[in-house]
Amino acid sequence: MSKRDKIIYWIATILMVFGMTASGIAQILQLDGMVVLITDLGYPLYFMYIIGVWKILGVTAILAPKFGLLKEWAYAGFVFLMSGALLSHIFNGDTADTFLGPVFQLIFICLSWYFRPDTRKITT
Repeated sequence: MSKRDKIIYWIATILMVFGMTASGIAQILQLDGMVVLITDLGYPLYFMYIIGVWKILGVTAILAPKFGLLKEWAYAGFVFLMSGALLSHIFNGDTADTFLGPVFQLIFICLSWYFRPDTRKITT
């Protein structure tokens, strides 16, 4: 793995981890801004606990050494979660500023997954 690939991987992963952790904690604690965001989309408040816990568990799986299959599931879960968030905002008619977060997270997830080192991949 080249030095450039390692740098891209770690920058994308750090940005993804920061975003997922911050929003996961905000959802678990049901902070006001997150409550407004979720209720405006029509989702029940208990949904925030589920998503928040999934985000924290996904971040843990991605940062933990080894466990390649678990990492694949975490990346897939993040893609499903962020694409669902993006589509929810689009279908709700929200402005671009509300779905920039999911768009950037999708970019960070894809970059982190693509540039991950061999030690963080499934080995057969």
